Amino acid sequence: MASSTSLPLHICHGNKLTMIINRSHAVLHSIAISFLIHYRASFLFHQPTPVIIPWLLLFTSELILSFIWFLGRAYIWRPVYRTMFPESLPNDDKLPAIDVFICTTGPDKEPTIGVMNTLLSAMALDYPPDKLHVYLSDDGGYAITLHAMRESWSFARWWLPFCRRFGIKTRCPEAYFSRTKNHDSDSKNPDNFMVEREKIKEQYVLFKERVRRAGEESKFKDKGVYTASNHPSCIEVMEENSKEGLLEDQIIEVPLLVYVSREKRTSQFHHFKAGAVNVLLRVSAMLSNSPYILMLDCDMYCNDPTSARQAMRLHLDPEMSPSLAFVQFPQAFRDISENDIYDSEVRSAYTILWPGLDGLKGPVLSGTNFYIKREALCCHSIKKDIDLRELKDSFGPSNEFIKSLCQDYKKPNLNDNGEASNMLLEEDKVLASCSYEDHTKWGKEVGFLYDSVAEDFLTGFVMQCEGWISAYVAPSSSSRPQFLGTSTTNLNDLLTQGIRWGSGLVDVALSRFSPLFYGSSRTSFLHSMGYAELSLFPLLYCLPLWCFATIPPLYLLNGIPLYPKVSDPYFSVFLFIFLPSLSKHLHEVVVTGRPIRKWINEQRIWMIKSVTCHLYGSLDAILKKFDLRKVSFLTTNKVADDEQIKLYREGKFDFRASTIFVAPLATVMLVNLASIVGGVYRIMFMGADWRKMFGQVLLSFYIVVMNYVVIEGMVLRKDKGRIPLYVNVLSIVFSLIFLSLGSHIISI
Repeated sequence: MASSTSLPLHICHGNKLTMIINRSHAVLHSIAISFLIHYRASFLFHQPTPVIIPWLLLFTSELILSFIWFLGRAYIWRPVYRTMFPESLPNDDKLPAIDVFICTTGPDKEPTIGVMNTLLSAMALDYPPDKLHVYLSDDGGYAITLHAMRESWSFARWWLPFCRRFGIKTRCPEAYFSRTKNHDSDSKNPDNFMVEREKIKEQYVLFKERVRRAGEESKFKDKGVYTASNHPSCIEVMEENSKEGLLEDQIIEVPLLVYVSREKRTSQFHHFKAGAVNVLLRVSAMLSNSPYILMLDCDMYCNDPTSARQAMRLHLDPEMSPSLAFVQFPQAFRDISENDIYDSEVRSAYTILWPGLDGLKGPVLSGTNFYIKREALCCHSIKKDIDLRELKDSFGPSNEFIKSLCQDYKKPNLNDNGEASNMLLEEDKVLASCSYEDHTKWGKEVGFLYDSVAEDFLTGFVMQCEGWISAYVAPSSSSRPQFLGTSTTNLNDLLTQGIRWGSGLVDVALSRFSPLFYGSSRTSFLHSMGYAELSLFPLLYCLPLWCFATIPPLYLLNGIPLYPKVSDPYFSVFLFIFLPSLSKHLHEVVVTGRPIRKWINEQRIWMIKSVTCHLYGSLDAILKKFDLRKVSFLTTNKVADDEQIKLYREGKFDFRASTIFVAPLATVMLVNLASIVGGVYRIMFMGADWRKMFGQVLLSFYIVVMNYVVIEGMVLRKDKGRIPLYVNVLSIVFSLIFLSLGSHIISI
């Protein structure tokens, strides 16, 4: 494609009306908060003794929520959106090479066929095949994964030509053959196309069957002394061994495909995904050394084959390229139901937060779906006057790897020299050894950083503090999502994932890289505010929400007001903060094209996460900070369960989750139900002043209505997804203990 002189590679634009609305609301909300603080501070010492402690707790909670709200104003200050011009890209021979990194831990939670589909979709990207190199990191060293990659290489020789010949847009085989009507082709010869399609489908069925059969056989094979946490490094470059079924004159260009399993020993700490990616950085430098890298989760396939070209429109922009570290695409999910009861879409991040950060210095590095510059991860290209010992202190003892960092390094041709290829593969095994990073700066200053299990968030933040910027590209309403993956479709997986995310983010907030302190002097004030909000929100939401869910209901049950009465002018201050906040959230949901029920789901999940996984994740991070707990990594389960999927599609919560998740939810609901009943009884039959108690009644009513699904799971539902009887009994006991003990303390 010839480059165009009339059009730019892309344009960046904002929405002035949205900015005016956002800033106006921020000013008014700030004024209301100042009145609230004045009220709480002025009347603090005018309260009777039993009320001072709960008054202080509520005041502290309101201050914390005000602080986290203030940090979040960074997102709405200057959101921007980008428009791409595909006509402006240079010819294929001028496009830079790209390495694709895909990481998997094992087939138990990440099905092999799903991983191979992601791999095949990456190989089929609309990009010159000789400039595309795909690496799969198998952290468990499973034989089935290696076997499946060999099978994928063979099937790719059928699949890739078919996609190119007929202009197939959906290049994930499983997703493509799942279509029943739209065959997603640009072919002008439908008869020939259908014949070819059936032939390829037959090959795909055979491919899946071979992988499935190999997976079953591997379960019964003895692995000997090697396990997922104890095995040597293994690196294999897939090569063409057979041309069966193909015409002799047919030239099939297939991207380089490499299997990588790093060495793991039980005595060594391996730093989870960050460690695996850093191994891929070193191994790929020996084999392809592409200047750009695409990172993909193993379940996140390439849905738009043009995503690489879209990213290059930004990376090749002369105004941005020198300082642009990565281009981030949003995560979209193919298995989300229309109702999306668990807010698996994470709408607010990809429609509000990331565009907001893009208007500052760029969005967060989000773990997957980004094209990143290798130079940004490996510091910089080596200059001739740098001492070799200093380089080895940073990058490790491999001379070959250090050579790859030089500006004049020539990429080896693996096909021309078998002896050289074997030498490079042997060097790669050294680079993939578990001791290679000892006494180096890997994970500290080079590659993905190890200070948090949220390695992507931390690494991107430090990059931007060092002067790099990033860009966010979201698909328009009429275009395809660039990537599609699988989401969590049950409560247990959602909250387990939330613990890992919460722990990782709070890790960063408590580390030497805390955005509040580290970022304030190295990046813009607004940008560091945005990162601070993201790192602190698990901790700063769980504490106030637990307070609001327990303290006001307890004192409502005992007839003690904690909010101004309805006739007091200060009551309107609380109402002005509460109702416009809900309205602003509703406006954001509707503007992004979602229904009102999406707003309800997001409110509910926010509360559920705050009192469960955000609390546990924050505690985990704090315990790790004081060396009271070892660092751990919980892989998100990607294996679908038919019963769970059925409940999810029906819009029913699956409460077959851990008791540590369900019992607190049920206890909070029982406490608030009891307070509403007790408070209304006091008002109707004991002469309590409803005007003084209305604020607490309204708060408990809001909590109960938004979380009615918990009551439904406790009492009304009879299916397998209901809350178990023993959890109901446990929650009743907890709520009775809390209410009776609290009432006793109040009466003292």
